[in-house]
Amino acid sequence: MRIEDYALIGDMHTAALVGRDGSVDWLCLPRFDSGACFAALLGGRSAGRWLLAPAGGGTCTGRRYRDGTLVLETTWDLPEGCVRVLDFMPPRGEAPDLVRIVEGVRGRVEMRTELLMRFEYGSVIPWVRHREGEMAVVAGPNAAWLQSPVELTHDSRLRGTTASFTVAAGDRAPFVLTWQQSWQGRPRRLEAGEELAATDRLWRRWLGRCGYRGRYGEAVGSSLLALKALTYAPTGGIVAAPTTSLPEQIGGPRNWDYRYSWLRDASFTLQALMGAGYAEEATAWRDWLLRAVAGDPADLQIMYTVDGSRHIPEWTVDWLPGYEGSRPVRIGNAASGQFQLDVYGEVIDCLYQAKEAGLRPDEEAWDLQRALMEYLEGAWREPDNGLWEVRGPRRDYVHSKIFAWVAADRMVRSVERQGQEGPARRWRALREEIHRDVCAHGYDPDRNTFTQFYGSKGLDAALLLIPRLGFLPLDDPRVAGTVDAVCRELTEDGLVLRYRPEVDDVDERRGGEGVFIACSFWLAHALALLGRRERSRRLFERLLSLRNDVGLLSEEYDVRTGRQTGNFPQAYSHISVVNAARALAPRAGTSD
Repeated sequence: MRIEDYALIGDMHTAALVGRDGSVDWLCLPRFDSGACFAALLGGRSAGRWLLAPAGGGTCTGRRYRDGTLVLETTWDLPEGCVRVLDFMPPRGEAPDLVRIVEGVRGRVEMRTELLMRFEYGSVIPWVRHREGEMAVVAGPNAAWLQSPVELTHDSRLRGTTASFTVAAGDRAPFVLTWQQSWQGRPRRLEAGEELAATDRLWRRWLGRCGYRGRYGEAVGSSLLALKALTYAPTGGIVAAPTTSLPEQIGGPRNWDYRYSWLRDASFTLQALMGAGYAEEATAWRDWLLRAVAGDPADLQIMYTVDGSRHIPEWTVDWLPGYEGSRPVRIGNAASGQFQLDVYGEVIDCLYQAKEAGLRPDEEAWDLQRALMEYLEGAWREPDNGLWEVRGPRRDYVHSKIFAWVAADRMVRSVERQGQEGPARRWRALREEIHRDVCAHGYDPDRNTFTQFYGSKGLDAALLLIPRLGFLPLDDPRVAGTVDAVCRELTEDGLVLRYRPEVDDVDERRGGEGVFIACSFWLAHALALLGRRERSRRLFERLLSLRNDVGLLSEEYDVRTGRQTGNFPQAYSHISVVNAARALAPRAGTSD
């Protein structure tokens, strides 16, 4: 199954991936970064899955999300009849639930289900019991129940639950899978039809609040639904993706765990949410940010768990072969301990933008901004690992230095425009010092472009953010020169790479990767800001064509094989859809 053959369902605590063959191949319970109970995505059938499809097998003939919702409809149109499966996760109540409803549309279709639960990434096979018309499994702290009017059978060979049944036109066969901590007992039983109606209402009402009215409404709405699904409702944190170890290159080793919240997403996430009219979600994201980064500024991390925890140790799951043999499978992320200078500027920028946008004020936000700035004043000259989390020597990355400038600039603006108290003169002098330093050491006059790091001959896709940040006026020739250099030296088939590891031997990691989807949207955004709107629009619409059949994007795209790669779906990609669509609108991102 290709990465783009999956669809996403979720309850804003966790999420599942459902394949075109009707199999749920990835689900972590009870939250995004918990151990997976279905890990077939990374280990095949034996690592756990839930298949629900016609007995003859095969991929579906069509699927879609119900309009304005994250309720997935998968249809098989067969010679003997037509059947539809509805997949969704209801709003979280007492416990997480996954609901699947089979509907007969035409004729009679033989159906089959196969539920193989394997806790802790496929390593734990639970004890399975069938009683009182339902399946129950238990293993250590995990317990689950499957209720259905269909007769369920224990398959001792598979060590799971199976059922065969027939649906005719007008028939409906619901299945409800519920998880709970084993010592808490069985949660209340749900009625599938009621939960479907409630889930429909939740998503339709939420998307109905969208304020975007431009020509790309479908793409923006689809991306906003994906972002909402990647939100951890109790805290407002947003995971970068609901998966781990989907490879940047099929068969390669660049496989990382993205089930955490990155600080660098903060300002762009805020822009996307506020620009689309979601002040409540933007406030929740801002508040998560404030809680997560509270403490000594020297201890600021680049990422946190969805509840704001700092401890994210990295280890490998040796018993899983990985997606299409892409080893290793990693849990946790060692990059959480890297020093990345840019996150200070991104946090300060996010909090500045939040106040500019009129979000409910937070009394402690300015104190935090000042503490971060005081640390940055003494640390901005330090080399760092860069935003791409390069696992090699620290360098003076131009993007990082520019975000140190952003931090000083936003602090000055906070005093001048927002009435905050602080040493504006000192920050103004620092802003000018950083600007001179970057222009002197991070710019190549022979090629008329900024570079990846001081003294480098390489480029970095993050340089495409310069037009958005105010570092230079849009009509400064160095801005257009940098965008042109990226187009010339850092693209494959017109789409943007993050950087070229072989230039300056910048990265100790081996293995290749595809073009980076968010960076390609950054190029479309930059072109729009430079007034090259037709070229921007063509690129933007080409990027939209890379989405799968239900509108989802992964982290990267392999132009040689025409496949999505990397963790899926990727929040950064969908944030960039929303922001680039707004940049292409002629007036404030509201109409085009």
